[in-house]
Amino acid sequence: MTRLRLLTGSALALTLLGAVAGAAQAQSAPDSPLPYDARRGVFSFATGLERSLPAVVQVTTLGMSAGPTTGETEPTPVSSGSGVIIDAANGIIVTNHHVIEDGQKFRVDMADGRLVDATLIGSDKATDIAVLQINASGLSQVETVDSDTLRTGDLAFAVGYPLGLDQTLTMGVISGLGRSGMGDAVEDYIQTDAAVNSGNSGGPLLDSRGRLIGINTSILSGDFGGGNDGIAFAVPTRILMFVVEQLRANGEVTRGRIGATLGSLNAERAVEAGLGFVRGAIVEDVLPGSPAERAGLQRGDIITRIQNRPVANAGSVQATVGIAPPGTRISLVYLRDGREATTSLNVEVQSTVPVQLGATSLQAYGANFRDVKPSDGISAPGALVVAVEGGSTAAQQDLRAGDLVTAANGLSVSGFPELARALSATAGATLTVQRGDESVEIVLAAAD
Repeated sequence: MTRLRLLTGSALALTLLGAVAGAAQAQSAPDSPLPYDARRGVFSFATGLERSLPAVVQVTTLGMSAGPTTGETEPTPVSSGSGVIIDAANGIIVTNHHVIEDGQKFRVDMADGRLVDATLIGSDKATDIAVLQINASGLSQVETVDSDTLRTGDLAFAVGYPLGLDQTLTMGVISGLGRSGMGDAVEDYIQTDAAVNSGNSGGPLLDSRGRLIGINTSILSGDFGGGNDGIAFAVPTRILMFVVEQLRANGEVTRGRIGATLGSLNAERAVEAGLGFVRGAIVEDVLPGSPAERAGLQRGDIITRIQNRPVANAGSVQATVGIAPPGTRISLVYLRDGREATTSLNVEVQSTVPVQLGATSLQAYGANFRDVKPSDGISAPGALVVAVEGGSTAAQQDLRAGDLVTAANGLSVSGFPELARALSATAGATLTVQRGDESVEIVLAAAD
């Protein structure tokens, strides 16, 4: 997956609209399912979309370049992307976290040519969402629609400022829903083939009536140059609006937890378990006294549905739990020894304790660790990283799933209990990590 700011390629892909219109020309206008502009005699989505286009803005992030500076040095542009106004009365703009990351000042270029300064309300790395605010009159805003109403095959329009161009509209279809496994913590992406490129980051994904259904955030590219291969991802409004509301109210996002360490079911693990499917989240461990334990979940259970939504992998569960306010009752369907069972649990506020020790694993600084298993194919002792929460301390220090921690603060680590003792003894730690053939150091610092 490539964040949009890293891409190259063309962003002017309106040919699909022409193909659709051309195929429909044989139909009479009154009977056509496509919107028809009788005055001009053409099929067009302009009427719905034109109401939203003035709300799409360009966002420029200003910061200090590397190297010596003086106190009088002014911030310079370090990145740019797009954004969309969702609340005109209060000047609220949504964009991507990676667009504003490391910025000191923010500038918004509106569709009508005005250039205004913006204030950062807050950002959330785990969902790649940020909220800016501007003070300006005569603003437009988009109408927002519930992304749970979307269907694969719906038309989708991406709007933004790609590759240094002015506002650009591209069109495609929704290629898939509920996409996860891209590396972030809270994942439930909309996949589309609408053309997006560098500069589209943070711009809106609209339906055929011009309503907001998501925020464009990344693409999947088989080209080392980051070219557009027609696979783009957007954060759906179901997650987007929860994050925005929390950022506006508190400046940060408070997520729930259920106290279960989860892994993703894949083909290898499905064969080991004698299963005939590869979709689900495996319960790796359950923390003592947690909602998961009280709900009766056990190590080895496979969660297949949550809140009546299918579970593709561990990210699907986190996408639901991560936007559930504390106290929310969540229903689960899971398999144990081949038999289906149901349970429910209350989401709790995510613990602020940096180190939590379970029976078979450790949760610390946003990472999950367990002992090495024979099936891992690792001969060296240590504590294996099985998951890293996006936006956590561990993620910010580039700790990765698959890393093997062999030492903490200079002392050898043979398993997760030793690592737990080392992390509990000090506020933070320096970890020696084996990553393939490379040995790296990771510094985990306690939160301020």
